[in-house]
Amino acid sequence: MEYIFDTHAHYDDEAFDEDRESLIGSLRENGIGNVCNIGASMESCRTTLAMAEKYPFFYGALGIHPNETKDLTEEDMDWLRKASGSEKIVAIGEIGLDYYWDEPDREIQKKWFVRQLSIAKDTGLPVVIHSRDAAKDTMDIIKAEHKGTTGGVIHCFSYGVDQAREYLDMGYFLGIGGVLTFKNAKKLKEVAEYAPMDRLVLETDCPYLTPVPYRGKRNSSLYLSYVAEALAELKGMEKDEVIRVTAENARRLYRL
Repeated sequence: MEYIFDTHAHYDDEAFDEDRESLIGSLRENGIGNVCNIGASMESCRTTLAMAEKYPFFYGALGIHPNETKDLTEEDMDWLRKASGSEKIVAIGEIGLDYYWDEPDREIQKKWFVRQLSIAKDTGLPVVIHSRDAAKDTMDIIKAEHKGTTGGVIHCFSYGVDQAREYLDMGYFLGIGGVLTFKNAKKLKEVAEYAPMDRLVLETDCPYLTPVPYRGKRNSSLYLSYVAEALAELKGMEKDEVIRVTAENARRLYRL
C-alpha cells in the first residue's frame, strides 16, 4: 500500500476541536503516511510546533499568512527564526500575498513577505508560498528576493500555465489539492497536465477546499485520495503510482 503525504494541513483549526484526536488517530490506517501542519498566525505557529512534536508522523511549517501580518513585530520574527530550528519544522510558511481582501495594506503584506523570505534564506528552509489574486507582485518579489535559493512550494496553485512554467523553471514545486476535482477548474487541470510529475505534491489545506464529492463539507487528509484519482486520470497513471511519486516529491521538498 502506498501512503499519501499531505503537504499542507491546518489541524489546529477550530473546525477540528471536537474530534481532532480521533481523526488524527485514524489517518495512518486510512493510508495517510505523513502530514505537514502549516502555521498561519503567531498563535497557529505555536500550536503547529506542539503538534509536530506530539505526533511522530507530523511535521510543521512556521510562517505568517499575509492576512495575519498587520500587527507583526521584529520580536515575532526572532521567535520564528529560533522556533524553526526545531527538528520537526521543515519549512517557512505559509507566507506570501493575498489581495482578495483589502486588509492588511498591500505594502504591509509585502514587507513581511520579504522579511520571512529572508528567514528562509537564513535558516536554509524551503518556503510555502500563498498567493491569491496577486500573481505579478508575488512573482516579482520571489524573483528579487528568493528565486529558488532554498526551494519551496507554491501552495494551492491557482494561476495559469505561464506562471507555472516560471515557478517550475526556478525550481519550485506546485501544490495540488481539492480544486482539481471541481468542474470549473480548467486552469488548474491545464497546469497539472503541463507540469512534470516529479514537481507536483498533494495537499488538502484542510479544513478548506474539500474535493468533490464532499465539496462544501469540512476537509481532511482522508479525502486526498480523490485528488490523487483526479491527477492520475489527467496524467494517464495508476492512482497508487501518483500517491507514491507525490509522497517522494514531498520528501524532497521538505528534505526528509
